[in-house]
Amino acid sequence: MNKELYRKLTGLCEKPLAQASNRDIYLALLDLVQDLSQKNEKPVTGRKLYYISAEFLIGKLLSNNLINLGIYDDVRAILQDSGKNLSDIEELEPEPSLGNGGLGRLAACFLDSLATLNLPGDGIGLRYHCGLFRQSFQNDVQNEAPDLWLDEHSWAEKTDVVYPVLLAGKTCSARLYKLNVTGYHGRTNHLNLFDLDTIDESLITDGISFDKSDIEKNLTLFLYPDDSDDAGRLLRIYQQYLMVSAGAQLILSECEARGCDLHNLADYAAIQINDTHPSMVIPELIRLLGEKGIPFEETVQIVTDTCAYTNHTILSEALEKWPRHFLDQVVPQLMPVIEKLDCLARTRTDDESTAIIDCRNVVHMANMDIHFTHSTNGVAALHTQILKDSELANFYRLYPEKFNNKTNGITFRRWLLECNPALTKEIGMLIGPGFRQDADELEKLLAFADDPQVLQKLTDIKKENKKALADWLYQKQGIKINPDAMFAIQSKRLHEYKRQQLNLLFLIHLYLEIKAGHTPAVPLVSIFGAKAAPAYTIAKDIIHALIALSKVVAADPQASPWMQIVFVENYNVTAAEKMIPACDLSEQISLASKEASGTGNMKFMLNGAVTLGTMDGANVEIAERVGNDNIYIFGQSSRQVINRYAKGDYCAYDWYESDPNIRRAIDFLCSPQMQKAGHEENLSRLHNELIYKDWFQTLPDFNAYLVRKAQAMTDYAQDTAAWSKKALVNIAKAGFFSSDRTIAEYNRDIWHLGE
Repeated sequence: MNKELYRKLTGLCEKPLAQASNRDIYLALLDLVQDLSQKNEKPVTGRKLYYISAEFLIGKLLSNNLINLGIYDDVRAILQDSGKNLSDIEELEPEPSLGNGGLGRLAACFLDSLATLNLPGDGIGLRYHCGLFRQSFQNDVQNEAPDLWLDEHSWAEKTDVVYPVLLAGKTCSARLYKLNVTGYHGRTNHLNLFDLDTIDESLITDGISFDKSDIEKNLTLFLYPDDSDDAGRLLRIYQQYLMVSAGAQLILSECEARGCDLHNLADYAAIQINDTHPSMVIPELIRLLGEKGIPFEETVQIVTDTCAYTNHTILSEALEKWPRHFLDQVVPQLMPVIEKLDCLARTRTDDESTAIIDCRNVVHMANMDIHFTHSTNGVAALHTQILKDSELANFYRLYPEKFNNKTNGITFRRWLLECNPALTKEIGMLIGPGFRQDADELEKLLAFADDPQVLQKLTDIKKENKKALADWLYQKQGIKINPDAMFAIQSKRLHEYKRQQLNLLFLIHLYLEIKAGHTPAVPLVSIFGAKAAPAYTIAKDIIHALIALSKVVAADPQASPWMQIVFVENYNVTAAEKMIPACDLSEQISLASKEASGTGNMKFMLNGAVTLGTMDGANVEIAERVGNDNIYIFGQSSRQVINRYAKGDYCAYDWYESDPNIRRAIDFLCSPQMQKAGHEENLSRLHNELIYKDWFQTLPDFNAYLVRKAQAMTDYAQDTAAWSKKALVNIAKAGFFSSDRTIAEYNRDIWHLGE
């Protein structure tokens, strides 16, 4: 036992650990971690990174911090000797609701890797009180409720630092909360979160409804407030400006405290704009520098040299643009700067598509980002190439030197060490502990690709993880699943381009085939985790259809032994940590050319799942590394998809009419069985959407998906050792997708931190 650590914990609890409650111990561990992490803070010399993002999906922090500080095993042993279970104590921690999906999880991984690599870099974001929302299923449809996660004991500590932020002509006070970010045997950086003291959670009335006009009381209530009306869109602008204005003041204050005269800001700060939400940091910094007496032309150059932009999407609707009169209302002080920037951009090209303020008086945030930063990067090789070739080709011709790729990554400390300890232990026994610090060492596992004992051990670990997920699902939702079945998991934001609807149509097809006497090679448990934006009607209809189908299958004695459908409520990091280690088949089936990267695909492969996917996002790079024998690729290429859109010749109804398999699956949505299990309005609307619209080309990939998924199920059933070999190759090749590698590339090519 680590006696010093035991004494510290006992002292913090103010009683012997055996007599302390789990909550006493949790609060003591929180204090212990804060104390130890502060000792790892280091002075900043040279450039420091400020990573500005609307989301930081950090997940529960206790175990992650204990691992990074190198005391996880000691703490667990001490508690065990005192009759306590660390897992039970971890359950007491609320999950911070500061993000939604891949964008926020990526930001959290990046902060971890920055600290691990001993690079000075902090995050800047907002302290949301209710996150996106807490999801439940009532009457088989998604229900949204506030996710009230904040309590008096928080990792983010309130400070006395307050910055004035001018919102619609009224000055509000943005208070800073600081959260320590520990690196794995590295330094401690910070996540800086801003909030207003005036926020009133009682403003929320029915579900997640609230008065959107009372800005001082509602500004940080929710992440991505419903923008289906003007009040919601204005609120998003208020949020974004609060974040960047307070953030910009923090950056300038810290740099001045380190001796910067602000003319040399780029020597002290590197600012990464994560997607378009923080874009207003560009004109805000220019405005603030102008107030310091620096001429406009120089402020533009200073900000351009300081800021860099990450593009996260190929979907044009996700590249934010705001009617000018919205910005005139919320941030009138910025509009003179944005007008000047637009005029300056127009001197560089007469291409109207690159204008910041277009002829309809719409302000394009991504255009401003590309013009007035020194770097624009995509997040996967395919994504970056598409940006250069088509989506941002006009900008690439103008600024070829600015464009670069930084393929996303994940922090494998959380996604392997924390959530899959049995696999972590086995890997350590096989190749030593070096992979914990250097993910490339995972390649050493390839030496065991034909070792029957190792392959059997991987099979056994996966089976135990599946049992653990089955137990968790039963405890959480009262659902019993067959751990001996193949687990196929699709967990990600619910969006038509991610094509949960394609999976739905497959499951209908499988059900109908079983009813016709054609049983699959192996029983299948299909598990979904996803939230749909509250105003995204069709996405919510897809959720409803999956739940209705799950009821049809469960009630059918012929089908239920062979297939099961489970929708996990309120999918978050905690749920992901249970689901990902248990997955056999990772569903990454977005329409080729539409997913910028994806990071779930990386987490699943790291934990020994085999990917079923399109050649989209980082799937392309996964396929290149694991080889065709260890991944199941299907569907149209990105070039085929882009050509279809360019020609405008895709007609879903033609596919529906000409293909009996497609017609049978879609029509089942309106069958008596589904109507009895679900709601006619939701099912009919989805039925019509697939026939008459299908914006993301589900139907052309349908039959290819059937074939490859059936092949994966057959391979899984026929040769367990061969399947485990595929899993081993995926784990071994996952090292490239470490966020440590991604951050090292950002630093080498863009940030140059500490220099």
